[in-house]
Amino acid sequence: MTELVFDEDGVDVTYDGIDFRLERALIEEAIGKPYPEVTDHEILKIIEKDPTFEGEPRQVKHILTVDD
Repeated sequence: MTELVFDEDGVDVTYDGIDFRLERALIEEAIGKPYPEVTDHEILKIIEKDPTFEGEPRQVKHILTVDD
């Protein structure tokens, strides 16, 4: 399972036991839209080959508002 922890500057990721960070600029470049509009599902797609999604996609701007 992949764990994502969001903040204003990017996402801390734990994937297959490996911890790494995806910076905001990298995410925006990879997905092609502003970071606040990117969804958790879109980020999972750039990390995993065949991601398993739980629930509806949530935009980063909503995740950060709820998690504050």
